[in-house]
Amino acid sequence: MSIVIKEKGISGPGTDSREIIAALSPAFGTLIKKNITDIDLGDILKEIAAGIEEEGMKCRFIKVYDSTDLAVIAAAGSSLSGSGISVALQSRGTTVIHQKGRVPLDNLELFPQSPLYSLEIFRKIGKNAAKYGRGENPEPVEILNDYMVPSKYLIKSTLMHFKEGEAMDRERKPVDLEVEF
Repeated sequence: MSIVIKEKGISGPGTDSREIIAALSPAFGTLIKKNITDIDLGDILKEIAAGIEEEGMKCRFIKVYDSTDLAVIAAAGSSLSGSGISVALQSRGTTVIHQKGRVPLDNLELFPQSPLYSLEIFRKIGKNAAKYGRGENPEPVEILNDYMVPSKYLIKSTLMHFKEGEAMDRERKPVDLEVEF
């Protein structure tokens, strides 16, 4: 699947309490089209959005340019979300669910070992984000852990991080996106 991302303008605070924001890192879907294990980023976003919508919530996509730090991206997304909940994604696939009012590193759920995540996991992440948005306290998404992952993907992860940095612009505010899958 190919993803097409078009900017719609500077993001403002959401007013719909059913809104969950998917906050994307600077190079997501533009300079970088696949995650660290070559899963198409369009497929990942489609699953996140489907999980959110299956739980009766709406997904709004934004891109955060002023940082490559996932916690900062997540906090920016949750501060703009109508429900106060965001799912933040880096291009390599690292993902977090965050709630407005929490400090950046105080997330609801963190998914740091992106090479282990399938599309099914991304859909579950979307579903949990929606449940948090409805005020529920869902069971955390069960994820696998492999202590060899960091060393196996160190070089590729570093290269992807540098590419994210190329797209970063500390002067840009978050922008709303139109995403075509």
